[in-house]
Amino acid sequence: MKCGFVSLVGRPNVGKSTLLNQLLGLKLAITSNVSGTTRNVIQGIYNDHNSQIIFVDTPGIHKPLNKLGNIMNKKAYHNTEGVDLILFLIDINNEFGRGDQFVLNKIKDKDIPVFLLLNKIDKIKNKELLLEKINNLKNLYDFKEIIPISATNKDNLDTLIECIKKYLPDGENIYSKEELTNVSTRFIMAELVREKILELTKKEIPHTVTCYVENYEEDDEVCHIQVLIVVDRDNIKKIIIGKNGAMLKEVGTRARQDMEKFLGKKVYLETYVKTLKNWRDQEKYFQELGLDLDE
Repeated sequence: MKCGFVSLVGRPNVGKSTLLNQLLGLKLAITSNVSGTTRNVIQGIYNDHNSQIIFVDTPGIHKPLNKLGNIMNKKAYHNTEGVDLILFLIDINNEFGRGDQFVLNKIKDKDIPVFLLLNKIDKIKNKELLLEKINNLKNLYDFKEIIPISATNKDNLDTLIECIKKYLPDGENIYSKEELTNVSTRFIMAELVREKILELTKKEIPHTVTCYVENYEEDDEVCHIQVLIVVDRDNIKKIIIGKNGAMLKEVGTRARQDMEKFLGKKVYLETYVKTLKNWRDQEKYFQELGLDLDE
């Protein structure tokens, strides 16, 4: 039996959360085209007949602009320690830039096997160009494996799993097969609301919003959820609410549909918006909003 921890690292928006969700066949981490979407460290547990792989999805490593950014980087660095394997994701459609090199510099001296995953290959039609890119990248570091993938289309993910197993130690399962993740259901519900905000508002709302479940009650058939949406400026609050509340209503409708799919039951969702100025620079707000500072 193979069992171990595998960390996903890379710049923001290279597809780490999409890859985690596809490998697990379950939506644990939210995704969007906005960089820095992932904030907390999320563990997803993959099980098959001869392995248990604990994937660790980390926030994208980036140049921080505020206290929240510093904490996100700290989480990412911390969760490359003590793992059995690191998956370093890049977007193959972009040049290997300073941000990618910054990430590589942070992980290459850790004496941990590193795979280079070339994500989003579905966008490359010229396979000779792909081979050329691989040849250029293989000299950057002694990567144990270089694997082209498309997380969105699930291309080469079976190959990835089999390669991962070769580098994991033998051992018994760490978690029971019923356990799927280290994060709470409340956290996932709040993140689904944040995902829909990012999805609907595009670049208008970058990192200025977070969500927190203030009340969660359920029985066998129904779940009642209240979610507080926190922003740092009143004009952002107006955008999220929208004209006559239309934007907030659409956010709630889309989030509720995903919640019902995840929970397998009817969901009654209430959302409301509050302005907390400069919350991204004040740790007391991180704790109030459920952001774990101890990772």
